[in-house]
Amino acid sequence: MNFDVLVIGSGAAGLSLALSLPKHLSIAVLSKGEIKEGSTWYAQGGIAAVLDDQDSIEAHVEDTLAAGGGLCHRDAVEFTVKNSKAAIEWLIDLGVDFTKEEQGYHLTREGGHSHRRIIHSADATGKAVHRSLGSAALAAENISIFANHVALDLCKEASADTQRYRCSGAYVFNREKDCVERFSAKTVVLATGGASKVYLYTSNPDGASGDGIAMAWRAGCRVANMEFNQFHPTCLYHPKAKSYLVTEALRGEGAKLRLPDGSRFMHNFHELAELAPRDVVARAIDHEMKRLGSDCVYLDISHKPREFLEQHFPTAMKRCAQFGIDIANEGIPVVPAAHYTCGGIMVDDQGRTDLDGLYAIGECSFTGLHGANRMASNSLLECIVYAHSAALDITSCIDELPEPQEAAPWDDSQVTDSDEDVVISHNWDELRRFMWDYVGIVRTHKRLERATHRIKLLQKEIEEYYSHYKVSNDLIELRNLAVVAELIIRSASQRKESRGLHYSLDYPSASAIAQDTILMPSNFSGQRQIVAID
Repeated sequence: MNFDVLVIGSGAAGLSLALSLPKHLSIAVLSKGEIKEGSTWYAQGGIAAVLDDQDSIEAHVEDTLAAGGGLCHRDAVEFTVKNSKAAIEWLIDLGVDFTKEEQGYHLTREGGHSHRRIIHSADATGKAVHRSLGSAALAAENISIFANHVALDLCKEASADTQRYRCSGAYVFNREKDCVERFSAKTVVLATGGASKVYLYTSNPDGASGDGIAMAWRAGCRVANMEFNQFHPTCLYHPKAKSYLVTEALRGEGAKLRLPDGSRFMHNFHELAELAPRDVVARAIDHEMKRLGSDCVYLDISHKPREFLEQHFPTAMKRCAQFGIDIANEGIPVVPAAHYTCGGIMVDDQGRTDLDGLYAIGECSFTGLHGANRMASNSLLECIVYAHSAALDITSCIDELPEPQEAAPWDDSQVTDSDEDVVISHNWDELRRFMWDYVGIVRTHKRLERATHRIKLLQKEIEEYYSHYKVSNDLIELRNLAVVAELIIRSASQRKESRGLHYSLDYPSASAIAQDTILMPSNFSGQRQIVAID
């Protein structure tokens, strides 16, 4: 398993990078499940870009800065927006079928944007983008895609001339063969997506367990702004519904949020009631659920005629009907759900991390673009722009890099047979529940202290399991989620203010100075200057 480049992740970021590298390089792309199971496939929105004369780069930059609560890095925002048109043109050349109108491509507008700049493919942009990327990758002779392969840990080796370590591959669990394999590469790229599965309720698919962030942290890379987790206000609450988002357009057409007794509550939190900003609605629902001890609230649009709903919301009607919910006659049970990880592995404009030979792109990375709150439709744009930038940097240096040294096989000599899978399942559920209750939408100092105590106990148990239990997908994800949970708790504890997506009852106001929260692992090698927060 020797390659020039190992890409861990098969979403928009990973596939775009693989397709942007020279054809003479051998590339391996790992997918945790089947290639279509990542977040990109489920993205309903579009991609923000400056594509007409009515808009401007300056306007897109200023909109992004305003949404980011003072924490966006202007240089990263400008870099991303200036490359937005080229990114879209590349996707069009690849065959992505964006929605058109008589004058050209149809552009829509979303929250936070001052212009129509969202190019989309109906209401399933992610599928259109991933379908084109996947087809091109499967057709490329130099790209090998390994489905059902889960990375466990990164491999490092010492460089004799620089006295530094560099990434040289990864240990990977082959789910089909039920064994651990070693993938060697001159360069490794993390494109593993976010970590929203650390919460009890999430809009993300099952694979969003923060694997790349956890692996990079264990390998000595810094992370930043992990306390900023974006929550979508209305996710369908049903044991079999998993991650179905109930579109915000329902509230735009008059849907009301109601408590289990049928009473409304949003007017108590914001003058715009159900049309308040997303974070306000999410906090209000969270408050009422905790106050009442209820499992959910209800989004009610039953006052609209059935014909209207069938015309405007056929997808929502069909999906809810699959779970026995007739939205023309009853409210939709909803809960807020973790939606997007704004922080991540610290990188520069080329996607380079603190570890030589290791890159990170997409949602697992921290570029400075999103700040304290991600603006709609900037995420897919970030994937494409930084994939291209990282590919250029890799291309410029990979021919000069040494071949990876032969590494030891995965050590499973201490593994013993165990029937304690129920313990892993229990701890998995416990972690996600205390993260939801103590480190969720609304936080307090006491809640964070409780979470700190619980995660320390849990991590001790998990490391014991990891030494003696047979490797499994659930164990790998539990281990990574525990790392990510610790990083989120530590970051939230350090931020003594409320800003963007981080809201603390103990510190309800924003500080005069906006600073990033940067965490440094004990094995950090010190490649770039540290910017710390008190």
